[in-house]
This record gives sequence, structure tokens and C-alpha cells, in this order.
Amino acid sequence: MRSLTQLRARLLFPLLVALGGCVSSPSSTDLLELRTYHCSTQEGQLATLQFVRDAYQPALHRQGIKPVGVFTPVEDGVLDVYLLCPYSSPDQLLGRNTLLAEDAEFLASGNTFAPGGAPLPYTRIESRLLRAFDGLPQVTPPPSQSGERLLELRIYESRNEDLARRKVEMFNTGEIQLMQEVGLGPVFFGESLGAADMPNLVYMLSAESEEAHKEHWQGFLAHPDWARMKDLPRYADTVSKITSILLRPAEGSDI
Repeated sequence: MRSLTQLRARLLFPLLVALGGCVSSPSSTDLLELRTYHCSTQEGQLATLQFVRDAYQPALHRQGIKPVGVFTPVEDGVLDVYLLCPYSSPDQLLGRNTLLAEDAEFLASGNTFAPGGAPLPYTRIESRLLRAFDGLPQVTPPPSQSGERLLELRIYESRNEDLARRKVEMFNTGEIQLMQEVGLGPVFFGESLGAADMPNLVYMLSAESEEAHKEHWQGFLAHPDWARMKDLPRYADTVSKITSILLRPAEGSDI
């Protein structure tokens, strides 16, 4: 008899195909979860980071879910904690919570942060489910980690699903490669399968410092290949809104 997780996976994958267009085999393309813990105080943010570092992230590692990125915003006064989790298959995604509930080490560690039903250090969790692009099918951590490393999270909204698909196509047919060539350091690209502001895509870039990141963007914008791509009629008006969030890796982040 098939397990409940297997049955759920069989139901989920056709849904992912329907939502995300032509989804590749789950063994070759990551499913990504971008999770945001919303915190109202600095103490809550610090406690959330400790919970992720000491309890949640190690538990994900024990399930083979890695690399797990943990980030905090550069902007003063923004107290969110961002978590990036890659899943190699729908089975792994759907089985995560079941395995967490059976993980005695995780349960013991997690209980120290909210003992006896005490309030959690964060207020809510916001989650985006993404399908990695064919042009970068797995999360690619930066080659080195430094205290000054900057990550830029970018969200591109489109006016309709056809325009969103065309923007994904634009990335897959040259824009990702160009970003790699000029040093923008792509970490992941994902097409949203579940979010409040669809249709959209999300991606992350990295650099050793804020100054280096600006130089890489300047090189990209001045590149003749970008000038050619952005003026192609097929890709006109594919993006209606861009949101940019600058992040730093938290202590213990795999990315």
C-alpha cells in the first residue's frame, strides 16, 4: 500500500504542472520554498534566528534538505528572517513536516524557544513555493562566504501569465548566462507556483560586497548582449513591477 506522502506527491505533481507550465522531472529541477518569518521586535528576530540555526536548519539537513539559506535584511528596522529551502522532489517537500514531527532532536530543541505553549518569537510565516528555472535548475551557493557578502532578492511581477512565461524564457535563453559572465553571482531563479502576488518570478544574486554588486550591475546594463535582448519585441513589457530586497547571510547560513 502506498504511503500517504506518496499519494500526496502523486496528486501534487500534476498540480505543479498545471500551475507552473512545463515542469521538468522533479529529480532534475529543484522545488524551492522562500520562507519569511515576520518579527515585531529585535529580540524576536534574534530568537527566531537562534531557532532556525539550532533547531530547524539541522533538522532539514537530517532530511537531506540543503543548502538552506538564512538571511536578514540590510535595511534598518526591518526585522524579518528569510529562509531558502530547496527540495529535490515533491515527495521531499510533502514529507518534511511529517518527518519533523517524528524528529525527537528537533522537537526537544524547538521546545526551548516556546515552552509550554508560550508565544513564538515571530508573528507570522509567509511562504512562496517556486519551481527552479531550467537555466539554473539547482540552488548555487556563492563560491565563498564573507562577513560583507551581499545578496539581492528580486521579485518580478507581470500583468498576466503569458508575459510572465516570456520573462522566464528570456532568462533561460541568455539573461542568466550573461548575469553569470558579468559576476552578478546568481544563486537561484524560481517561477512562483504559490504566492499572494502572482504571476511573478523570484531570483537572488550575490556579491562579495555592496560596491562589487554595484559594479557587476553596471557591467550587465552596459553589455551589448543586454542591449540586444531588452529591445526584442517578444520581451517588451514582460515586467510590470520590480521589488528589490538587500540581504546579508545570517550566522550558520549555507548560502
